[in-house]
Amino acid sequence: MAVVMALTFISCGEKKYPEPMNVEEALDSFRVDDRFEVQVYASEPHVMDPTSMVFDEKGNVYVVEMPDYPFKPEEGPGRGKIKKLMDRDGDGRIDDSVVFADSITDATSILPWKEGLLVTAAPNIWYFRDTDGDDRADDKEKVFSGFFENNQEAQITNLRFNVDNWIYASNHGQAGEVHFNRDPDAEPLSMAGADFRFRLDRGEFEPETAPGQFGQTFDKWGNRFVTQNTRHIQQMVIPYRYLHRHSYLPTTNGMANINDHGLPMYQLTEAPYWRAERTKRRNKRYQEQDLDRVEYADDHFTGASGGTYYGADLFPKEYRDNIFTGEVAGNLVHRDQLVSSPDQVEYTAQRPENEQDREFLASVDPWFRPTNFTVGPDGALYLLDYYRQHIETPLSIPEDLKEDMDFLRGDDMGRIYRIVPKDQAPTLPLGELNNTTASNQYVEWLSHPNRWFRLNAQRMLLQKQDKSVLPAVEELFMENENAVTRLHALYVMEGMDALTLNIIREALNDASPGVREHALILSERFPEVLPEAITLSSDPSHKVVLQAALSLGEFESEAVTEPLADILQEHYRDHWIRLGVLSSDAGSSMALFETLQDETGFFGSWDEEKEQFLHDFSYVTAARNNGEDMAQLLEAVSGLPVDSRKMVAEGFSGGLAKSEADLPSDVEEQLQALAGDGDEELKNIISNIIES
Repeated sequence: MAVVMALTFISCGEKKYPEPMNVEEALDSFRVDDRFEVQVYASEPHVMDPTSMVFDEKGNVYVVEMPDYPFKPEEGPGRGKIKKLMDRDGDGRIDDSVVFADSITDATSILPWKEGLLVTAAPNIWYFRDTDGDDRADDKEKVFSGFFENNQEAQITNLRFNVDNWIYASNHGQAGEVHFNRDPDAEPLSMAGADFRFRLDRGEFEPETAPGQFGQTFDKWGNRFVTQNTRHIQQMVIPYRYLHRHSYLPTTNGMANINDHGLPMYQLTEAPYWRAERTKRRNKRYQEQDLDRVEYADDHFTGASGGTYYGADLFPKEYRDNIFTGEVAGNLVHRDQLVSSPDQVEYTAQRPENEQDREFLASVDPWFRPTNFTVGPDGALYLLDYYRQHIETPLSIPEDLKEDMDFLRGDDMGRIYRIVPKDQAPTLPLGELNNTTASNQYVEWLSHPNRWFRLNAQRMLLQKQDKSVLPAVEELFMENENAVTRLHALYVMEGMDALTLNIIREALNDASPGVREHALILSERFPEVLPEAITLSSDPSHKVVLQAALSLGEFESEAVTEPLADILQEHYRDHWIRLGVLSSDAGSSMALFETLQDETGFFGSWDEEKEQFLHDFSYVTAARNNGEDMAQLLEAVSGLPVDSRKMVAEGFSGGLAKSEADLPSDVEEQLQALAGDGDEELKNIISNIIES
């Protein structure tokens, strides 16, 4: 009887959750865009549970393994490893590996830095280096500590070096008090609500707009995009440092969901038993509670992961400047085309025309878990497959459904695939990489069509600080026809403290809006170029105008008030530009309001966006709780239409609540006068403000 019961249990288990495929079977399970092919690059035993992979400047390949997920070791160090992968026979497939570092808890991402690797392993960011040439890390430094560490799906991760010379990491907005261990005198940084960025060359670190989860990437202009489970592509439109210049804004959300095609996706696998059953139970509960809510077990994003920008030249043109995102629950890879318009601040992420009813890549193997990607020096897209029977955290699964689920099943497996166009056989240029050591060679890389070369060249020049190359770099900036090359050259000079007024002025007048945006950021350090920066407040590119609004707010000069007012007059319908103006003291001052009122005719007509600006401006003014400014504003708006006065009152209500301060006594009378003789709704709003 016991044997029969055991066989029955096994049979049910097999029916519920299929067995794994070997790597060749898994390769056959893919349905990929017919212009591409998928090749095996690495598999077990050389790689298991991969979460991050990098090529260093010499072409050496390192990969992070995270076998403990979704659990933490009960005691002692974790089983996490960083491996160096090798292709000894040169056939394009990994045939050897060595352990660079092991016994790491929650290692999730790596980044080459100064002949070693930076490693995120919550609660720390480490620096590992091999000093004796045995391919083992013998120098281990805890650079940052204090990050949140209680949820592996929401911890510090995604190290990325950007064109602006900063290194970025996702923190999912989790709380933590972060310490920079190289500087004991540095103040700890509160991370609540923020992601993270830092510069080791200058000892700087600060919060960044959040939340990013597992997946962070940058386009060739340095725009930042993040991945979250159900929102597979979001753009960080306004950086944290601008949104927190003062503490009075009605919102500090600087992130936009740029996906224009919703949550649906086209998977080839059925929902696993546990998910289908949990979804059925939840939907039944929603119906019983009469909630307008539906949960989907499949064909909708729930496990988006590893969004990666393709910035090389191997792929056909229409696949370049795209973002590829894994969906670990749906066993597929989704592709978004980034569409930019001069009259739009944020990008739009569109589903490509040839993928309206399918995905770039999908598998019929439910163990396929496309967790992350990297673009190699050969221009291929490398796909990391975590390869597990179950990928979800058990925290969100009912106890009875977990009884026959082994969350570590597959922890001895893992694959890395290389995606290339058909009929092309790119090879890693290891000879070129190994022979490149001189600074002038890295300067040549700044013009390379593959972004991997450009970023690694910039990083190496930043680390080497060989200023003998500056004349050649400046020549690249001044004369190269490629705007992206000019941008890299600009930041090489920034990283060597070699920016001059002449260079900044040239950058502010560059033909490319992408260069002009960055020139505005850099101009914040040079008060002398304020007149040139002001001219960009009327730039034809809305992206440049937004940056002008942000950067002009950094100048301590009354001269910025009028151009900020002009920006609002022209672009008040754009939420991001309104927020950018209001984020500075100058852009939320009564001087700006008076300029709008007296010189631009801004209040001569009304629409919904103007009333929203009026609400937000009133909110900031009330949150500051400066009686003189509040009285001045109320007097200025007393003659406006009643709907506009309602927006002022609602803004005052929210701002005063934020300030948690009492209404100044000399303002109360003017606030009552705002209601006039008419609208009862307005009177009620004002009455509630006074009574509270």
